[in-house]
Amino acid sequence: MTTLADALLATAERTPDAVALSLDDFTLAYGDFARMASAVAEDLQAAGLRPGDRVGLVLPNVPAFAVHFYGLQLAGLVAVPMNPLLREREVAYHLENSGARAVFALAGMDDQVRAGAPSGVVVHAVDALASHLANRTPAPLAPAPRADDDDCVILYTSGTTGRPKGARLTQRNMFHNAELSARRILSLTPEDVVMGCLPLFHVFGLTCGLNASVITGSRLTLLPRFAQDKALEILARDRVTLFEGVPTMYQGLLAAAHAQGGTPDVTALRACISGGSALPIEVMKAFETEFGCMILEGYGLSETSPVATFNMPTRERRPGTVGVPVDDVEVRVVDDAGRELPRGEVGEVAVRGANVMAGYWENPEATAAAIPDGWFRTGDLGRMDDEDYLTIVDRKKDMIIHGGYNVYPREVEEVLYEHPDVREAAVVGIPDEKYGENVAVAVSLAPGSEATPEEIRAFVGERLAAYKKPSVVWIMDSLPKGPTGKILRREVRESGR
Repeated sequence: MTTLADALLATAERTPDAVALSLDDFTLAYGDFARMASAVAEDLQAAGLRPGDRVGLVLPNVPAFAVHFYGLQLAGLVAVPMNPLLREREVAYHLENSGARAVFALAGMDDQVRAGAPSGVVVHAVDALASHLANRTPAPLAPAPRADDDDCVILYTSGTTGRPKGARLTQRNMFHNAELSARRILSLTPEDVVMGCLPLFHVFGLTCGLNASVITGSRLTLLPRFAQDKALEILARDRVTLFEGVPTMYQGLLAAAHAQGGTPDVTALRACISGGSALPIEVMKAFETEFGCMILEGYGLSETSPVATFNMPTRERRPGTVGVPVDDVEVRVVDDAGRELPRGEVGEVAVRGANVMAGYWENPEATAAAIPDGWFRTGDLGRMDDEDYLTIVDRKKDMIIHGGYNVYPREVEEVLYEHPDVREAAVVGIPDEKYGENVAVAVSLAPGSEATPEEIRAFVGERLAAYKKPSVVWIMDSLPKGPTGKILRREVRESGR
């Protein structure tokens, strides 16, 4: 089987002078990328690390992430990517739980890593451009042999139901999903410029951004942390052809364009994809009108490498859905007993195929609960139509039960985004003695807006059934978000108490 390490070496041999990575004025060609990654592998092997050992990566979207990630792949090591914003105790948990032997962190941002690193874990501080490797000429290196089912990456889930769990993504999982994304979904070529603003320590940015670009020899232009004005500048400056983002990024680009009085020249943009959470239809329409580029929405999770379904470019796009199952992946909607439900009925989304993880790292109980019968239970509620288009209704645990009626937060949020003053919205359930749960809404408003909570309640009440009308509305400066920009309902719930 071809691995990610094989893909880098093949691309570097085919187009050694083509730009692989850029960060503002800095560029790194594929030949130099492969050479520097080989130097990383050489150093790790000389330090006594062996295939299958785990190594942490605590780096933002900078060239050093890509160089060290692929160095690990060449050495046959297992990458454990982590959010650079993690604090000491969080770093300690990830490194201890994974049994990591070493960790790479960004120089100047490595204090929490050093404080949290368990005894025996070697901390390597590196600069953003991995400049210590720039003049290295390592001996020719063949990738360490790896089998299809050997671990490639351990990605820790967000831990919404307890401590984070490490999803074991295999060599087959990672290469297959990246190649599928690059060639059969995104149709990437060496002429493409991919926007790298999704965190590379997250599966969406890692698979669909970095790894897909390496497989096809595309250029990945990096943004260490998403800022809407800077992202808009990069789109025009680097002639980006493919933008990959989550809904809040599309909202941010729209806000930046409106603040500037219009979009700069983004005519090179040929496709946009969205994932991570449901994209409000009103946001989709507004973005496509302003930027003149269609958004294709897909669906996946860390445990599915991530892509499971997609609005394929070769099929009819159906806004509001997350498309159809991708090649070599099966998706069905099941009841609590795991029985497949009739088309159109709402149940839990289950996935089986080449993309599904091997399990959770050293957690057989959680693995058995998540994959009881070969089908991974996603925890998401959805329905599938007669042509296999999947609609995600909501997270199973986010569903609100008000007086025996099911309220899906996404449905209420879609209405909220129709309000001209609402910039961001999140719907959560709050306890109620009489009804079990009530609907609560948190919103942030567009600049200069003066909508009141009562006006927003009335707006929803005019458009949805009475049991879906919010009992309380919180107006916030901005809503809490995770590292990918996804709005965190659990923190919204806590901040509203």
